[in-house]
Amino acid sequence: MSAAPAARGRSTAAGHLSIGQVLARLSPEFPALSSSKLRYLEDQGIVTPTRTGSGYRKFSPADVERLRTALTLQRDHYMPLARIREYLDTPGAEGLPPALPASIVQHRRYRRDELIDQAEATAALLGDAVSAGLLPAADTYDERALVLLRTLVALDRHGIGPRHLRTVRQAAERDVALVETALAPLLRRTDSSSRGRAHELAPELVRRLDDVRSAFVQTAIDRLVR
Repeated sequence: MSAAPAARGRSTAAGHLSIGQVLARLSPEFPALSSSKLRYLEDQGIVTPTRTGSGYRKFSPADVERLRTALTLQRDHYMPLARIREYLDTPGAEGLPPALPASIVQHRRYRRDELIDQAEATAALLGDAVSAGLLPAADTYDERALVLLRTLVALDRHGIGPRHLRTVRQAAERDVALVETALAPLLRRTDSSSRGRAHELAPELVRRLDDVRSAFVQTAIDRLVR
């Protein structure tokens, strides 16, 4: 009966942590972190913990650093998980202390022509995105604008143009209103800890809303292609 606990103890002693221990280590920096969020990050390929014979997850020190880096980039720079995973998987990134990509550190900005070139878009598509309210009319754009324009390019190939996405933008604005309402008690406070807590919770609430929307969409798609 004592073999399993002993095995778990040896695994922990070897430097691998259980999901509860990872939460205990990272929660002071990321109060909104939960076991479900860790499992979600695993599903997205941010980490690949080992499993014990009983199926328990065990996170290595490198896994913990990848999680810390991913959560920092997501919280402070709103980077999409796909790009975070790409960054973490580049040679030399894995296992290093948290470090921001150079483009983020330097707050990279793109001129209109650079944005169009990097996204492999057209001036017309960018103009349509601006007209639909998906992107602002500006002289320079940030990394998020580049990610969005690349997505618009991919959708446009299938006949889904910016004008079709106005309702998506409006839905996103309603999501923001819901999050703002949920965070109102924290936002009304002026202390830094409350503001920090709100900053942590906002992406988590947005992800939950995305999960709900994805479930509805997947159910509808299943009916469509059945």
